[in-house]
Amino acid sequence: MLFALMVIFTITARSQAGYPKGYFRNLLNIPMSLAGNFGELRPNHYHMGVDIKTNQRENLPVYAAADGYISRVKIEPGGFGRAIYITHPNGYTTLYAHLNNFFPALETFVKKQQYVIESWKLQLDIPAILFPVKKGDLVAYSGNTGGSQGPHLHFEIRSTAEDININPLLFGLPLKDDVKPRILRVGIYDRTRSVYEQTPKMIPVKQVSPSVYRTTPGFISVPYPVISFAIGATDSHSGSTNPNGIYEAVLSVDNEQQETFRIEKVSYAATRYMNAHIDYRYKSLGGPYLQHLSELPGYIESIYLNGDGHGVIDISDGRAYDISVMVGDVNGNTVELTTQVQYDNKPLVHGDPPGKVFYPMMLDGFETENCEFYIGEKCLYDSVHISHSSAVSGDPSVISDVHTIGAGYIPLQDSILVRINAQTLFSEDARLRTVMLWRSGSKSAVQKVQWQHQWAFARFRDFGSFQLVVDTDPPQIIPVGFKEGANLSKATRLAFTVKDNLPTVKNIRTELDGKWLRFTNDKGKTHIYQFDERCKAGPHKLSVYAEDEAGNRNVQTFNFTR
Repeated sequence: MLFALMVIFTITARSQAGYPKGYFRNLLNIPMSLAGNFGELRPNHYHMGVDIKTNQRENLPVYAAADGYISRVKIEPGGFGRAIYITHPNGYTTLYAHLNNFFPALETFVKKQQYVIESWKLQLDIPAILFPVKKGDLVAYSGNTGGSQGPHLHFEIRSTAEDININPLLFGLPLKDDVKPRILRVGIYDRTRSVYEQTPKMIPVKQVSPSVYRTTPGFISVPYPVISFAIGATDSHSGSTNPNGIYEAVLSVDNEQQETFRIEKVSYAATRYMNAHIDYRYKSLGGPYLQHLSELPGYIESIYLNGDGHGVIDISDGRAYDISVMVGDVNGNTVELTTQVQYDNKPLVHGDPPGKVFYPMMLDGFETENCEFYIGEKCLYDSVHISHSSAVSGDPSVISDVHTIGAGYIPLQDSILVRINAQTLFSEDARLRTVMLWRSGSKSAVQKVQWQHQWAFARFRDFGSFQLVVDTDPPQIIPVGFKEGANLSKATRLAFTVKDNLPTVKNIRTELDGKWLRFTNDKGKTHIYQFDERCKAGPHKLSVYAEDEAGNRNVQTFNFTR
């Protein structure tokens, strides 16, 4: 019990140290409540801020968290949508995302800059002198733009000099939290094998008091001489039922601390390493999130504190080991899971999967007559067998076999190089229209290839199937709610969509009477222009240009009257 109290004290003390409390205010004029917290597990990344609820509404006033100046504006179809960055004199920068309109002066400035660079999508660095703000100044209105799935305000705090995101809850935001984390499940791994070549042994847990959990059964016998653990756990705060992410977990063996992870600060360059923190295979195949209590060897920019190898436990001597897992939040609310584990020394037979073994931190490749792939040092998180197979495609646009490399449940940190032999001679124009098509389950993507004789190559960040496709179909431009020769004197907007036979439309440009016209493209769906001073009464010609990844181009011209 003394050891557990010491761990609780350590978690609480570290959570409160080093960050100014009370410097940043609530960004809204309603009580703060979170739909998501920092470090929460998301597809291919940690959640890098907090999601503040806006009562399922848009256009709530958003206020500057502290004195500073607006240093950057970003607008994009996905991701942050419309976002503002404010740099503060205390060494931090705050970010406000998924916004609707900015405050009027900034909105006018941004629109002018979009016309200067002729792009709706932008990242604009702004001199400190232009838009100084005081704590509590109106800076924007909340929304649901970009990658948002519902109205809310995404908020981040970053170290300005290092551009590293820090858990905003460490700054004492006005959010009451006396809620303890919940431990839902625990998994045990055979660490004589790759974590991607097994399903963990799942052990049920039960809560026996507000702060204590036990496995059921409380004594676990396993046929693995070397093991590691992973947990499924969630956290929340007072007045909320949202199952958010946890901040910290500490694994101890026989009352000695073995490994700790703490999601205190993460850079965007390292956020994809979340795939090394979870059991990626288990999640990909339909299971819930499990967070490893050991650091995989390929996790370079790690949130683990004890180092590679810690948390992997040798129990081959057959004695019973006392296991404890403490889970805590930034406010010192903690719970403990306890169990005992023992190696049963029973024979365990399993064959190796097909394929060649690849290792983290090593450059290696695989070559056949018609396909080659190369995996770099920073691609893999754990050693794993990578297989290759090929099949003939019946699609006449496909000019190679379909090559399947690895499996979608094996994650990659960096891109692998895939080279495919086209296996046939064809025209130079066809070579210029060739892309590599990747598929994995329902997902797909294309990359324009480079050529070396009959070999085409491209880079991808996921395993799956790969094939060469000659794409000669241009994108389709589809007007929404209007047609050639329309009278739009009573309309409020112009809109169109673009579709292509393959996943990526590379470039789109819109012109009104020969001059660039700003169409928005939130969430990458419909392109929309709200009529303003740039389209006066009278006849007009709208031209829409679209180009796909293969270089196929299309232009549609629409005459209309205002």
